[in-house]
Order: sequence, then C-alpha cells, then structure tokens
Amino acid sequence: MQTDELLHKALQLDWLSPEEGVFLLENAPTAELMYVGNQLRQRHGSGNVVTWIIDRNSNTTNVCIANCKFCNFYRRPGHEESYITSIEEYKVKIEELFELGGEQLLLQGGHHPDLGLDFYANLFRQLISHFPNLKLHALGPPEIAHITKLEKSTHYDVLKTLKEAGLDSQPGAGAEILNDRVRRLISKGKCGAEEWLDVMRAAHQLHLTTSGTMMFGHIETNLERMQHLADLRQVQSEKPAGAKGFIAFIPWPFQDEDTILKKLKRARNTVTGDEYVRMIALSRIMLPNVQNIQASWLTVGKKVAQICLHSGANDFGSIMIEENVVSAAGAKFRFTANGIQDAIREVGFVPQLRNQQYEARELPVNIRQQELDRSAMIVD
Repeated sequence: MQTDELLHKALQLDWLSPEEGVFLLENAPTAELMYVGNQLRQRHGSGNVVTWIIDRNSNTTNVCIANCKFCNFYRRPGHEESYITSIEEYKVKIEELFELGGEQLLLQGGHHPDLGLDFYANLFRQLISHFPNLKLHALGPPEIAHITKLEKSTHYDVLKTLKEAGLDSQPGAGAEILNDRVRRLISKGKCGAEEWLDVMRAAHQLHLTTSGTMMFGHIETNLERMQHLADLRQVQSEKPAGAKGFIAFIPWPFQDEDTILKKLKRARNTVTGDEYVRMIALSRIMLPNVQNIQASWLTVGKKVAQICLHSGANDFGSIMIEENVVSAAGAKFRFTANGIQDAIREVGFVPQLRNQQYEARELPVNIRQQELDRSAMIVD
C-alpha cells in the first residue's frame, strides 16, 4: 500500500477498507491527513461555515445494571444516590434551556431494570404536552435494546412507539467500539455491536435522524477503530431513500479519571492532540456518506478542536448547558454561546447555530443582543 494512492482514492470518495484506514492512521503524515480531511469537508458543502447547537444533556436516571468499566455516573439499584428525574425537575431544566435559547433536550440515562416502554413513552408525552416546541433527542441504542428486552418486543416497534410519543431523533450513545471483544471487556452489560447497529437500522427505517459515535483510546486496536467506521458506513448505505440516517459522527477519547479501567490498570487515556486530529481526518476519509463530523471540544479542549476544523470537522457540537456522564470521568471544558462562536471565528470560520437536523437557526434574541453589545464595546 502507498499513502499517496490511498489518499487519492479517498479524494474520489471511494470506500477504503479497514486495513487501508489502519495504514493511513499509522503511516500518513498528519499534514496530509488534515489536507485530505479538509478537502472532503469542502466536498460536503460546508464552505466557511461551522455549525453549533444549544441543547441540554439531562438524565432520566442514574440507575444502571450495565456495569460499564469506564463509567463513574451510574449507581446500582437501591443505592442511596440513585434517582429518577421527576417531571417537576424536567420543567425547571427545560425552562432554563429555553431561556438560554435552546430547543432540544438530549435525554439519556442508565439501564434501569424497572423502567420499560410505558415509562419512556409517557414521559415523552408529558414533556411535549408541557413544552410543545421541545425537540427530544433521546435514548441511545443500548437503552433501546434494554427496553426491547424488558418488553420482549422489537427495536422497530419500541422506536415506533417512542416516535409517536414525541421522539425526534436518536443519539449515537453507547457505541464505544463496535467490536464484541472490546465490549465484553469494558461494557459487558450493554448490547453487542451488531445489535447496536440493528437498532440504528430500525431507526433509519422509521426515518429517525441519528448520529454515530466512537469512544477510543482504551483497549481497542487500530483495526477495530477502522472496522467501527466501516460498519457505520455500511449501515448508512442501507438507509431508505429520503432518510437522513447518520447525520453526524462524533469521536472522542476515553476519559479515564477514577474509572475502573484505570484502577485495574487496563487502560489509560493516552490520546494526544495529534492523534485526535488524525482520527478526525480519518473519520472524514472513512465515512464519505456521512455529511457532518463533530469535534469533541468537551474532551479535547478548545485548541485541539479548533485544529480539527481544518482537518475535516465542520461542527463544534453543543455548548453543553448540562452534561453529567463524560464529565464524571474527567472532561472539564466548558463554553458559553459567545465563547463557542468566538472559538470558531478565531480560526477563520463563520459560526452558524443549528438544530439536530443540521438546519440553520437564527440566533435567539438574548444572544444576538449580547453580540451587539460586545460589538459596541469594541467600537467604543
């Protein structure tokens, strides 16, 4: 294999094999990967625009029986710190979200052994009845797989019921690495790789927009990373005509603070900024049929995420009004609406607020006024 030949192949939007992806990851200069990633970004029509979103990541419950070795968030059933979020608590959170200009609630939680389909469908209906304009981006594939098992149903029927109850789109949570060797070691209680993909196939059949993710930098091999991307690419190719399928892909490095994986000395977060930039470029190269690639500033920080905008990423994600899971393992970076826009402008791009369908939104009045006030101060 030759680096130049593979990069030329990528620029033609051809599918690279997992082995070819590994060759580039291990041999191609970072500058060349960044160049090709950026060229492919332009092919998708992003131009000089970088998108971002205002949403809130709230949790239905922290009770979970999956026992993932990288998670500090969950509590076992009956634990004194366990909870199920109440409607009154949601009301406060959603009112704050709207006041800050957001319209979407990213809703996830643990694998609670007693919360089935009726609980989630009723919750969605109640939230939409109180907040008709709310967008629900909720429940990753492992949660859907868990609910399906409790109900002895099918992924399609569970998702159909939830869509009818108000579900707008589905996050790509719980993908980690889509390889059962890895999953048995770090997240044995979650669905296997093929079931994760099958949940997404069902979501696409229902024309639910989804996202893909990857948590890397723990015990996986480079080949397992590239196979993960190839599997997402394959599922995307199967979506029905008119469905958006995986509208975005978001990779982030494993956060290891106080995790069981770190305590057992099985994995440490050793992902460097250079490695993350290379993975962003490889994500763009390996996923020619996924339009948007998001840089995870939450886990890598502002400066590395900014470099990613010149390496294939065209989205900066959310300002994260609330985020409890990744933060519990050490992710401490934060942005305001003004801060995220400044970060995008600093590296030569134009920030554009979006919704989960990647449709442009106007800046909310309060944020627009803050922008005008800051401009006036600069002029004065």
